[in-house]
Amino acid sequence: MEATIEVVGLRKRFGGTTALDGMSFAVAAGQVTGFVGPNGAGKSTTMRVVLGLDAAEAGHALVGGRPYRELRRPLTHVGSLLDAGALQPSRSARDHLLWLAHSQGLPVARVDEVITTTGLGPAARRKAGGFSLGMRQRLGIAAALLGDPPVLMLDEPFNGMDPEGIIWMRAFLRRKAAEGRAVLVSSHLMSELQDTADHLVVVGRGRVIADTGVAELIAAASGDRITLRTTARTQAMTVLARAGATVAATGADTLTVDGFAAADLIALLTAEGVPFTEVSAHRATLEEAYMELTREAVDFRAVEP
Repeated sequence: MEATIEVVGLRKRFGGTTALDGMSFAVAAGQVTGFVGPNGAGKSTTMRVVLGLDAAEAGHALVGGRPYRELRRPLTHVGSLLDAGALQPSRSARDHLLWLAHSQGLPVARVDEVITTTGLGPAARRKAGGFSLGMRQRLGIAAALLGDPPVLMLDEPFNGMDPEGIIWMRAFLRRKAAEGRAVLVSSHLMSELQDTADHLVVVGRGRVIADTGVAELIAAASGDRITLRTTARTQAMTVLARAGATVAATGADTLTVDGFAAADLIALLTAEGVPFTEVSAHRATLEEAYMELTREAVDFRAVEP
């Protein structure tokens, strides 16, 4: 089976609300694809349609070239984590996994393998209802891995993870992609995707805003801006603005400057006697790039008093 997810022209309404408005993208094998967008952008609904939990009114979604409903033993085709709380709280972690494995005709040995992979060993015989959110995430990921599927879909897997868990999750996702799997990860934590994802699908109001490599997106957001570090921030801003540059303060001693070549900037500051310790090409963060892309697609925005 191909390690791919294809989403083509999905449309879906809930009452008078449009959840999906022609959603289309593909998730390729061998890379981690981040799936991001504001609340209400359609991420969870898209994943539910892919997994056959919701029906689209138009368009289609395929896993390995086939609709989910046609997959025999679906856990061997696609592993998913949509809700870490979807478990029987009185059942132990190991029994939860044994029940899932039995439903798919998978061997008991596979349960012990995924418990080891996800670091659940010490807690495997504890009742899952007493787990922290981070431990429930690990249990959900163990369940997603049971069938050793070529496709993984994880919704907000970093939620509730402690620093050690976040480091583990980054390495886990990259490793699964390196094995040739297609990995789709929905997350609000841009800092984690910047260090983990190869590709990014940015959505807003039910449609795709951008479908691009993470490195390309960051490069485009960085543009020709320059980072300037100076102990005389106010003086530097005055001098640069007077010379026609666009200047923004990004820290107590840091500015970003648009409209000047680095050599010209250095010459101007030197001529005006403005001290500086760094002039370098600005590298935007993934969060900056994301905020710029989704500025007009946010439906729920807090207003500062």
